[in-house]
Amino acid sequence: MHPRFRYDEIPPDHEDGSSSWVHTALILTGRLGEVHPILLLPVWVTLTLLASLTWPDLRPWAAASVISVIVADWVMLAGLPRTRRSWGPVTPPLLGLALVHAVLTGAAGWIIPGRVGLTVVALINALITAVAIYATWVEPFRIQVTCQNLQVEGWPDDKVITFLHISDIHFEQLSRREDRLLDLVRELQPDLLLLTGDYLNLSSVYDPEAQQGVRRLLSQFRAPLGIYAVTGSPVVDVETVIPEIFEGLPIRWLQDDVETLHLGEHSLQLIGVRNTYHEERDIATLASLIDGSATGETRILLYHTPDLAPEAAKMGISLYLCGHTHGGQIRLPFYGAVATSSRWGKRYEQGHYEEGTMTLYVCRGLGLEGLGAPRARLLAAPEIVLWRILGPPQP
Repeated sequence: MHPRFRYDEIPPDHEDGSSSWVHTALILTGRLGEVHPILLLPVWVTLTLLASLTWPDLRPWAAASVISVIVADWVMLAGLPRTRRSWGPVTPPLLGLALVHAVLTGAAGWIIPGRVGLTVVALINALITAVAIYATWVEPFRIQVTCQNLQVEGWPDDKVITFLHISDIHFEQLSRREDRLLDLVRELQPDLLLLTGDYLNLSSVYDPEAQQGVRRLLSQFRAPLGIYAVTGSPVVDVETVIPEIFEGLPIRWLQDDVETLHLGEHSLQLIGVRNTYHEERDIATLASLIDGSATGETRILLYHTPDLAPEAAKMGISLYLCGHTHGGQIRLPFYGAVATSSRWGKRYEQGHYEEGTMTLYVCRGLGLEGLGAPRARLLAAPEIVLWRILGPPQP
């Protein structure tokens, strides 16, 4: 954690001054992350002893099994900052994994005692550690380019316009993920770049080095038709920080504003609404921006979260681009996102949705939650979305 970081600088994430359970958990685990794992040695010993109690004839082997995976998890998590992959604290995810290993081992002693049972649970624990390694060392750096089409009535078949949607960079320090992002932007050569917020990590909001780092990253983006951006969650894109990051960059910051791009005989309206904790304000702002814009044009809404989707669909928005959910960041097979931090829960957790005549795309984004959250992605790889503007399909 950067020395200038202060927990009392983190505002609540609800307009009434309260915090969601996700936000509260991030802060609590963040505080726990300041405790070095070695200071919790009594905890690791206690968990190991409790897990081995149900194995009276194999207690030393059961204890050794639990200790081995806890040590493996410790080495795995401690290696992340050393290899410049991510910079999250070790203690909270290590404690979470240790609890899982201990509970599984203790339960197996009741359900399937004996050498076969201990072998099975040891393999399961090893598999969990392997999944954790994949989720922290591999998947967060496998950026997926998702291709989508925006159909515009009357658009000429020979005119190709592409735009790239990037969200939730959550910069902490420069890693191979940011390097890969720059490579992809250069390879894809989009005509237009659209950014939907959360440029810093919650752990790095007040870190001057991180602020300059994300500024350098953004300064390397190029797009001939321009770069347009909105801010993200108020607790992340703090209003006293973001202006300094954007200052002097070739980025048009849409603060409750509309920009019309004239592309030959067609026009695109980019509508950018600031994300606040006052949903009624944001809805009213969107309505006023639409009322003041020309009709009959393709309207693209940039807003950090999917929370305005039902209202935006009624206002004639053509395409709604957002992020915020990270696709859950940790997803379970068959269930999907464990948490989304959206007021709609899992209704708009990731990807493509149709709301009436409006298309909504919830990008999984690039970065990771901060503070005490594990710097992990599982079944929710980082994503950027490349859009092509096309005419409607021929009958």
